[in-house]
Amino acid sequence: MFAIAAKDSKDLQINEEIRDKELRVIDNDGSQLGLMSSRDAQKLAREKNLDLVKIAPQATPPVCKIMDYGKYVFEQTKREKEAKKNQKDVEIKEIRMFSGIDTHDFETKANQAMKFLKGGDKIKVSVRFRKRAIAHPELGSELLERFADACAEFGVVDKQPKMEGRAVVMFINPKK
Repeated sequence: MFAIAAKDSKDLQINEEIRDKELRVIDNDGSQLGLMSSRDAQKLAREKNLDLVKIAPQATPPVCKIMDYGKYVFEQTKREKEAKKNQKDVEIKEIRMFSGIDTHDFETKANQAMKFLKGGDKIKVSVRFRKRAIAHPELGSELLERFADACAEFGVVDKQPKMEGRAVVMFINPKK
């Protein structure tokens, strides 16, 4: 058997790479075999047609396990692949408005935001100020509050409206 597979992320030592004089050995069924020399442990693993793998090098004495290393690496990669598949990437979608937005345009933006929230995406809503409209930032905050109320069915305000340069910005998370 003696798998010569690519080392996994932990860089485990296998078979002849283990140079320690004394090892605590665990059998492939999980039972403790006790303390023995690395030569005896390797001989025992060879008799069982399996590999000797150092699983806890920092312990005193180091702990080694008799196992099928190729099967172990395969199961590790399979587990990592499954975990990666189950993850969902959350995107941040941005919706930009201007301080003097009309009601129909506002409703269109709110409907688009609700669609993003249903899809599980975060939303960054920003109200930009043109020219002298910057003198009334409270209008932007009121607009964002109205926007949050319109999206309340599908989202929760994550970060309250905050002035950033010539814009007021707010973040909305989807409801679980």
